[in-house]
Amino acid sequence: MTGTTRSSNGLDDRRKRLLFRCWHRGTREMDLILGRFADAEIGNLSDAELTELERLLEVNDPDLYAAVIGDKVLPADVTGGLFARVKAFPLADRDA
Repeated sequence: MTGTTRSSNGLDDRRKRLLFRCWHRGTREMDLILGRFADAEIGNLSDAELTELERLLEVNDPDLYAAVIGDKVLPADVTGGLFARVKAFPLADRDA
């Protein structure tokens, strides 16, 4: 996987920005984790979930990656239900 597989066509501006930000984090690991999640879910997220994603994107990559793999605990205002969904999202295609 080298980048997004989802077109931003049909997305509102907020979702387009978030999709881009998820794929352009600064570290490849977080690009793949958040980008793949955004490709699959961005069109279905509620406004509240989009706000959660925006807060999550404010966390720096090393801290966020450590939290995803379980080595760090992030503040409660960042680790809502969306963060749990990101952590549970498959990191690779099952058919690959």
